[in-house]
Amino acid sequence: MNELEQKAYIFAKVFTLSNWLQVLGDKFDKNITTKQWLFFLGVSTFAQPPTLSEVANLIGYSRQNAKRIAAVLHEAGFVILSKDQNDARALRIELTPKSIEYFKKRDKREIEFLEKLFAGFDAELVNSVCQGLIKLEQNIKTMNLAQ
Repeated sequence: MNELEQKAYIFAKVFTLSNWLQVLGDKFDKNITTKQWLFFLGVSTFAQPPTLSEVANLIGYSRQNAKRIAAVLHEAGFVILSKDQNDARALRIELTPKSIEYFKKRDKREIEFLEKLFAGFDAELVNSVCQGLIKLEQNIKTMNLAQ
């Protein structure tokens, strides 16, 4: 493949891999979908309870999709939803002790999952793929800002 063909391959493969990863992730845990897991991960990256919009922006979900996921997780007792004290339009999300404990119990299985997923990758390859994805993300953000 020439360089242009490789770029087209990467573009198409990202979509395919995304779908396959979602299927694998959904099989991993019957109680939490891959999209819910990513939402949980997004919430957990903030030091203070983030707003729904902050989480949606971080993980690339629409606000509407993030709100649906938050509602399901709230019903299951995994998050607390509350109005922001300074802005009644903003919805804050807080992880519950139940969710923190639930995901702690998954830690070992998640590590095993990642090890299987990246079997055959040495440290150099992992670093190269990671750097490539970071650059791809930066380019996508730049293209979105230009529109």
